[in-house]
Amino acid sequence: METIIHASCLKHVYPDKTEVDLCGLDFIVKENERVAILGPSGSGKTTLLRHILGLLTPAEGSIEVFGFSPTKEFAKIRHRIGFVMQNVDEQLTQPTVFDEIAFSPRNFGHKEDEVIALTESIMTKTGIMDLRDKVPHYLSGGQKRKVALASALVLSPELLIFDEPFQGLDPQSRNEYIELLNHLTKNEKISTVMTLHEVDLVPLLADAVYLLKPGGMISKKGTPEQVFTDYESLKEYHLEPPVLFRLFAELKKKHPSITIPLTVEEAVKEIGEI
Repeated sequence: METIIHASCLKHVYPDKTEVDLCGLDFIVKENERVAILGPSGSGKTTLLRHILGLLTPAEGSIEVFGFSPTKEFAKIRHRIGFVMQNVDEQLTQPTVFDEIAFSPRNFGHKEDEVIALTESIMTKTGIMDLRDKVPHYLSGGQKRKVALASALVLSPELLIFDEPFQGLDPQSRNEYIELLNHLTKNEKISTVMTLHEVDLVPLLADAVYLLKPGGMISKKGTPEQVFTDYESLKEYHLEPPVLFRLFAELKKKHPSITIPLTVEEAVKEIGEI
């Protein structure tokens, strides 16, 4: 599969002289791959995303997105990338939901009839057509995130970037958002990169996981199962394994033949076979 992102030993120095060294393993994302980035606060997760988006220039190291430098050549790749910010209120700036989603097509110079078709299509796919004339600022947290997602998807990007996408969502809104996100990325064959704190959600959203240590070292990569079954090493990243992993690790001591499930559905099946 084509490599979409390849970052190697990035170093960034902020104006206050804070240094973030994203060294260790190379950060690589393939097409149609879903990647989660985990690590404690201050480990450089958001810094890595900002380099991918061309918002930061590395002092050392290299990064390519779709084969281009995101800092120097972002104009060549910007239509291929969608981004949903951690604080979506900073992202929603237009007077209505329709105008918010239509902003990118208009900014890229599409004719108004094309803008309308693109905007209405993605509003239908994300289930927010009823919000068309609403003011984004007054929507609920879950609705705002759906609008931000629609805005990110309206030009059919190949890569979606999320920074803590579930922050502030209640359980029902979070579950609806996960279902919508997985449905759209699978059907549209979109690669995703997201930072997360909620380890229980990782198996639902990621094929591969990168772990960052405090200070920015990218020191571990694997599938969710590979990463979360190595319990002792998780302490180095200030993480605990998901509840299902902890529960079935204990069950496995009495029933060695069972496998550790990634989802509740898999867990039900395993329990039924004990």
